[in-house]
Order: sequence, then C-alpha cells, then structure tokens
Amino acid sequence: MMINVAKAAARFRLPSETSRHTATILGFPSIYSIAAAYYDSACLDIASLASAISHFEPVRLFTRPEDVSKAQALVEQTNTKYPSNRSNISIIPFLTNHLWVRDTGPVYVEPFDKSDQKGRFAINFRFSEWGRKDAIGDDDRACDGLEWPFMQPAQLEENATFAKHVIEFDQSPCSVTLIESKVCLEGGALVADGDGTLLATESSILNENRNPGMSRSDIENELYRLLGVDKIVWFPGRKGLDVTDVHADAEVTFIRPGVVVLSRPHPSAPRAWIEVYEEIQAILRGATDAKGRSFEVRVIDEPNPKVFGNLTYDEPATNYVNCYFVNGGLILPQFGDVQRDQEALALFQTLCPDRVVQPVRVTGLPLAGGVIHCATQPVLENGDL
Repeated sequence: MMINVAKAAARFRLPSETSRHTATILGFPSIYSIAAAYYDSACLDIASLASAISHFEPVRLFTRPEDVSKAQALVEQTNTKYPSNRSNISIIPFLTNHLWVRDTGPVYVEPFDKSDQKGRFAINFRFSEWGRKDAIGDDDRACDGLEWPFMQPAQLEENATFAKHVIEFDQSPCSVTLIESKVCLEGGALVADGDGTLLATESSILNENRNPGMSRSDIENELYRLLGVDKIVWFPGRKGLDVTDVHADAEVTFIRPGVVVLSRPHPSAPRAWIEVYEEIQAILRGATDAKGRSFEVRVIDEPNPKVFGNLTYDEPATNYVNCYFVNGGLILPQFGDVQRDQEALALFQTLCPDRVVQPVRVTGLPLAGGVIHCATQPVLENGDL
C-alpha cells in the first residue's frame, strides 16, 4: 500500500488531551513482551480498558493473529464490568507486541495552518525500545527479579515499524499522511496543553540513547515544528531510573491550559522518585506557560504500593495522572487503595465536572511498568477533510 509522506518543512500541532477522538488505539500484549507473571492480568486490564472506553468512542484493539480468540474472550468477559458498547470494539489482527501503544504507536496531529493543509496526519517517532534497541539484551528490563522475555530481531522490527504500519492501515474516514520525525522519542514523553505549551523531561528526550549527536536546540526546533508548541518547560528527570528514563506522563497531566495535576509519590517510594516530584513541583510553581499564565498545580497522592502485596521491588507504576480523556469522559486508574482511589476520583470529578469519570481497576499494568495513558493512543477527529 502506498503511503503519503508529509513535506519536511510542514508544521503541525498536537491538540490537547481533551480533544475529540475518532477512536482509541489499544494493543493486546504478546507473550514476547512481558513477564509471564504479569501476562494474564495485563491482558485482562487491556480488555477492561477496551470495554470501558467503548462506552464513549470506538476502540481499535490491535492483536497478534494467534491472540485474537483470547482477546475476544476477555473482552466478552469484561463487557459486564463497565458500561460498554461491544459494537464499538474492533479486534484487529496485527503484528504487535508491546501493549504500550502510547510509545510504540503513531502520534496523531493536525495541520498548524488548516487553510494550507487538509487531511489527516500522524507522526512516526521511530520507537527504539525506549532507547535500548541496540542493547536490549544487556539492559535490566525490570527491577522485580522476574525473568522477562528478550525479544528477537523479528519482534523488535515489528515494534519499530508498528507506528508506520498503523498509519498505513488507517484508511477511515480517509488515509493518513505520514510525518517522519528527526527526533526519536515516545508519546509518553509528551504532555501538551494544545495551546502552545509542552511539558517534558530532559532525561527521556535529550538523551544520547535516543538522539545521539542532536543538540538541545536541534531537538527543540523539531518539536516546535511537529507539535506546534511555542514553549517547552523542561524537567530534569533521571536517566535510567526506569526503562522510560522518566516519562512526563507518569508525573503530570493537563486538565486544561494553565491547570495541571501533579503526582506525589507515596512516602515509601525510593528517594529518587520523590526528588523528581519535588523538582517538577518547584519548576511548575516558578514557570509560566506559552501564553504567560502561571500554572495552577493540583497535587494528588499516589496509593500505597503495598496494595499489590509483598513485592520483590518497591516502585510499581501507581499514579492517577496517567489517566486517559475520552469523548465526554475520563478513564481513571484505580489500584485498590480505597482511600487514595476515592480521593483521586473526587479530585478529577471536581476538576472535570462536564465529563463522566469512569474508574477502571488495573492490576497487571502497574507491575509491568505503566498505567492507562501509557496503554492508549487517540486517533484524532478531523472535521476538515
């Protein structure tokens, strides 16, 4: 299939998280991508997300051909757990592995000047196993003491080309133009307000493991072009603290321009994560956005990781800011800490009074390294075709 490629000089805009969607992309995990101890619960989490999201908008669940029957069975099982619309869920046979489609999938954007360009556009940020593609066998996949699978070259190639193949596949309501990026990064590294401001960590983007030889200005200029931002608020992050080198979407989210929710680690969290939080809070409190607004920072406490039992490690991904806006709603993770779960639900209901806040319990995703935002990718609605 021929694919249209955007002109190198063209400029685009990443809309806000609250923009309307044509659909949501999900990825059913393969056995090659996740520790066996987490596999079944992660599959169930993805099916739960498909069901919950389907109540609000169509879901495209990309699934390896050999896993289609398993995905179908789990979706049927979870349809009774949440308000859902089974007819809105398409299970698509596809060569995919990671469930983390925020990072592996295409990032849909719109033309910066809609009078100059028409159609649908998505960026290929050239996923490289979070900067570890060439050294995946030497890198600790997790700190949990479990045996994680090492993907073979065939699976690594499937991951690297997933975004491009999704763009080729997406023909509804019309074809998508591919935007090739000079910068290698993952969608989870980008937290944008749709009004000119981007929040990002230096450790996940200004990193030799992804962008060797590129200067800060080179990377910033490409982000200005691709995302339509005028200002980047950089947080230091920490290289090597987790496999993502600290993605911004695990720390903070926009409710609307000027208003953010910041995740505060549980007191039992490793000191490095608490320092990341403190740095981000200090920067946000002293910064302004692209329009000169000071940030209104709301803080939400993370749950006690002990809700997952006696872990062999002390840093599961347990943050409520890794939620996902859908058409008319918000999908909010719940972890089993009743007090913290209820506090998060109340806060987001207060901040988003015009949306239905749908809580979804997750058990496998946090142990495997992410939450709901990490596992979802929106397909933007475009009324100017």
